[in-house]
Amino acid sequence: MKKYLLFLFLLAMTRTFAGEIVVHEGESIHEALRQAREWRRTGDVRCKDGITIRIMAGRYYMNEPLFIRPEDSGTATSPTIIRGEEGAILCGDKPQRHVQLWPKEGMAHIIDFNAEDRTITIPTPEISGDGWAKAEMVVLQRWAIAILRVKEMRISGDRTEVTFLEPESRLEFEHPWPQPVIGGERGNSSFLIRTTEQRDGIEQLVIIEGTEDTPVKHVKIENLTFAETSWNRPLHKGHVTLQGGFPLIDAYKLKEKEGLPWDSGLENQAWVERPVSAVSVRHARHVDVTNCQFHDLGATALDYIDHVSDCDISGNRFEHIGGTAIMAGSFAESPREVHRPYTHLAGQCERITIRSNVINHATTEDWGAVGIGCGYVRDVTIEGNVVSDVNYSGICVGWGWTSADTGMRNNRIINNRVSNYACQLYDAGGIYTLSNQPKSEISGNEISAPYPAPYATNDRGFRIYLDAKTDGFTLHGNNTEGKSITRDMIGDNHPGPNLKFEK
Repeated sequence: MKKYLLFLFLLAMTRTFAGEIVVHEGESIHEALRQAREWRRTGDVRCKDGITIRIMAGRYYMNEPLFIRPEDSGTATSPTIIRGEEGAILCGDKPQRHVQLWPKEGMAHIIDFNAEDRTITIPTPEISGDGWAKAEMVVLQRWAIAILRVKEMRISGDRTEVTFLEPESRLEFEHPWPQPVIGGERGNSSFLIRTTEQRDGIEQLVIIEGTEDTPVKHVKIENLTFAETSWNRPLHKGHVTLQGGFPLIDAYKLKEKEGLPWDSGLENQAWVERPVSAVSVRHARHVDVTNCQFHDLGATALDYIDHVSDCDISGNRFEHIGGTAIMAGSFAESPREVHRPYTHLAGQCERITIRSNVINHATTEDWGAVGIGCGYVRDVTIEGNVVSDVNYSGICVGWGWTSADTGMRNNRIINNRVSNYACQLYDAGGIYTLSNQPKSEISGNEISAPYPAPYATNDRGFRIYLDAKTDGFTLHGNNTEGKSITRDMIGDNHPGPNLKFEK
C-alpha cells in the first residue's frame, strides 16, 4: 500500500501521463521541456506517438526565453507538441509607454534638414524648463521612420536646431535614403517629440534554434497566447532604418565614383541587423505555429529567420504588434552589405506556408515595419490572410533591389485581403515586391485603396507596388472595391521584362 501511495504521489507531483506533461500556472514550462527532452534522450516508451506539453490556463512570466533545441526535436510520427489550453499566456514585460511632448497631437513639419551640420530645424516647440530631458524625435521619412535621441536644442526665436546622440546621428545624416524630405510633392517631412519610459524589459519569449548540421525538427506550437514584450533598442541606440523595420548599424553615401559592379547607379552602402522578435525560429524544419494569439508585443511577433523549411504558420491572430507580425527569410543582415545580389540566401528559407492568419494593428511602434514581410525566400505560399491597419505595406515579398538571379522563385501571394495600409507612410503597397522572382504569382487578392496618410510627402501608395526591378510575377484576378485591379492601378519602379498581367 505504501509503495502504491508513493507512486500516486510522484505521479501527481510530475503531472505526467502517457506522452503528456501538464503544466499549471506557477509551474515551470522550462522544467516541462527538460522532462520531455529526457524522455527523448532515454528512449522512453512515452515518446512513441509523440510528446505533448499541455499548458493550462494562466499567465507564465518568461524571465528568460524558452529555448527549444535540436535535442527537443520529434519525428514525423512522434512530434513534440507544446499546446496551450484556453487562457494559457506566455508573457514578458509590457511595451514601453510614450508621452508626446510636442505637438500635443499629430505631427508638425520640419523646416530644414542639414546633413553637413547634422541638424534638423523645427518650429520652436512650446516646451519649457527641463521638458527636453531624455526626449526623442520621431521623424517621418517617406517609407520609414527614425527615432533620434535628442542631444541639444538650440533655440533662436521661432526656429530651433536639434542635434542628436550617437550612433543614430551618424546613421541618419550619412546615409542618403531614407532621409526626411524637404519640398516633396506634399511638402516637408513631419516629426514629433516625446519621452519614452526609461526601462528595459523582456523582449523574447521563445527561441527555437538548431544548427546547420542538426536542425530542430517536428515541433508544433498550438493554441498559445504570446503577449507583452518590450522593445529596448531605441533607448540605447536610437532607431534609424533602411526599410521594413531593419535598423542600420553602419551606412554612408558613396562620395567618389558612385556605383558597384552589380549596380552602376548604387549611391550608398548599408549594413542592417534584424529586429528582435517575441518568437523566433532558426535552423529548423517542420516547425509549425498554428492557432495562436500574439498581442501587445514591442517589436516583431513571429520570425522564421533562416535555414528553415517545410513550416506552417496558420490560423494565428496578431493584434497590436509594434513591428512586423510575421517575418521570414534572410534580409542580408550584417556582416553582409545589404545591396549585393546574393545567390544563396533564398535557399535558406523555402517551402513555408503562411495561411489564414489575421493581422490587425501591426507596426504600432515602428511605422516602417509591415504586416507580413518575407526577404530572400522561395516556394513560399502566402494565402488567405487578412491584413489591416498597418502604417506601411501590407504583404511584402523579396529583397535585394536587383534584376539578377538570386534564387528567389515560385512565391505565391494569393487570395489575401489587405485594407487600411499605408496609414502613415507612402512608397508603399497593399502587396509590395522587390527583385526578380521567376514563376511567382500574385492572384485573387482583395486590396483596398491606400489609406490617405496625413503626413506623406508623396503620392506613391498603390494597391500593388512592383518596386525596384521586380520581375517574374504573373498577376491576375486581383480586385479592389468590387472591381478588377488594372495595370494602371499598379505602381512600379524599373520593373523587369518578364511580368505578366492576365485578365
